[in-house]
Amino acid sequence: MVKRSAEESLEEVTVADSPASKKPRTNGHPPSSHNESDTPATVNGLQRECDRSNGNTILAAADVEGGELEEAAYPDSGTGDLVEQSAYTATSRQERPLEGYTDLYLDTIDRSVLDFDFEKLCSVTLSNINVYACLVCGKYYQGRGPKSHAYFHALEVGHHVYVNMQTKRVYVLPEGYEVKSKSLDDIKFVVDPRLSKDEVVQLDREAKDAWDLGGKRYRPGGLFYVFYEMWKANDYAGFVGMNNIKENDYFNVVIQALAHIPPLRNFFMLEDLSKRSELVQRFSVLVRKIWNTRAFKTHVSPHELLQQISRQSNKRFDLLRQSDPVDFLSWFLNNLHLALGGSKTKPGTSIIQRVFQGKLKVESQQITARADAGDRLRFEDAEIDQAITPYMMLTLDLPPAPLFQDELDKNIIPQVPLTNILAKYDGLKPQEHMNQRKRYRLLHPLPPYLLFHIKRFSKNKFVQERNPTIVTFPTRSLDMSPYIEPNPKLHSPGEPIWYDLVANVTHEAVRTRDDSVEGEAERKVWRCQVRDRAREEWLEIQDLYVERVAAETLFTKESYVMVWERRKEGKGKSRAL
Repeated sequence: MVKRSAEESLEEVTVADSPASKKPRTNGHPPSSHNESDTPATVNGLQRECDRSNGNTILAAADVEGGELEEAAYPDSGTGDLVEQSAYTATSRQERPLEGYTDLYLDTIDRSVLDFDFEKLCSVTLSNINVYACLVCGKYYQGRGPKSHAYFHALEVGHHVYVNMQTKRVYVLPEGYEVKSKSLDDIKFVVDPRLSKDEVVQLDREAKDAWDLGGKRYRPGGLFYVFYEMWKANDYAGFVGMNNIKENDYFNVVIQALAHIPPLRNFFMLEDLSKRSELVQRFSVLVRKIWNTRAFKTHVSPHELLQQISRQSNKRFDLLRQSDPVDFLSWFLNNLHLALGGSKTKPGTSIIQRVFQGKLKVESQQITARADAGDRLRFEDAEIDQAITPYMMLTLDLPPAPLFQDELDKNIIPQVPLTNILAKYDGLKPQEHMNQRKRYRLLHPLPPYLLFHIKRFSKNKFVQERNPTIVTFPTRSLDMSPYIEPNPKLHSPGEPIWYDLVANVTHEAVRTRDDSVEGEAERKVWRCQVRDRAREEWLEIQDLYVERVAAETLFTKESYVMVWERRKEGKGKSRAL
């Protein structure tokens, strides 16, 4: 086959120019004007030599396309210089929103999902340092810098508004500027609710209701949620609730009782406790949330305080196991006293002791016996020792429960007046303990608030026994003068010392089926009866539920812990509830 001869020789063929001029950038200088064949082309930052023999190669085509893109991205300025920019420059943070965009992203905030009651831990690292809450989904994240979890959450999910849980400052991410809008004041208040002194004083004087985001009415300090069937009976739409997360009902009743003691409540609501221990701070926050008048929801979760108590008590008290309210109350008051700077030996060094602590005179006598000549035992009277000891809670012993049944084959549930079991402290009736005989007498001055522990449970080697005796008591005007040693310098002899009931923690035994050999077991249910001072009525509370109760029927339950308030001198006798 004969080959066709070429029209032109290869030597005469010249390199064709690119249809579009290339303007490569080298260290920010404009491209030189010499021949392009002597200048290396820039492709993706790498210097490559142009193929002189063929202008239509892949590298040459890439150079052409890159040159066109660079022309569009970096047009020539008046002086011919190009603006140099890098794809890896640091992210710039805005100090303030652009003019006209001050409310950007604020419409994405969802207040219905915000819950600031749980422990402030980052949902990724579980760290409690520099925690921010996303105001769109309610989750906690650490930090707000370009490498923080909150920053990545804003980029990945598109949630842009965050509040610092410590400073309560609101930021927009990823831009990073602070939002200063009064429309966010309600969120900042819910994060850390604080009432003024005048507002706290009016809590017990004005019958004031509040509404949550769902339009449900609740009573600040009332502590609990009511279902619709109870709304019709009580004429209330709902109350702030305290969650029973697992088995922390023993904790709930103690916190309810303490939160309704005015001196204690006012101290933890008004004092600056930011430099105190974590236990004090978390209890203060919980009390302020209970009495919050602008809450988003009708319940409060004690999760933060429970976690701190579990750590500090080495898991003696936690939310997984039910404990005794008296044991927890004693531990809690003692640790609060020490955390507030109280002394172990000097009385009256904290608000806890100033509210609850009193003095008790104890007379003890040794019981001795000696055999005489006829080998008969003869008891001898030994010397009487006296001691004065402080107390914060008085234990009242119940008479033994009946062992026999009545004619209807039903157990008799006895009743005993409160004044009868208080006779333990009249200084006349001795109590025998082991090999000692003791007498107790209260001393002046009595504390502003008295805590009574009615001892119902006793343990032996096998089981725990419960005494179901009902204690009857008045809700007003309990006279404590018969049980205190006279002191004319402090109180006129014969004058009564009136105390009124503030809170009453009750116990109920609910039988549950048990597959063990013991048959049926009993589950303990704890309730708290508190007085609403503004409305002069009583409420019985169990976790998230509340109902009105008549004052005349309070004693029908098994009282376990009672809180009595001393009536101020010169104040007339209040009407009975």
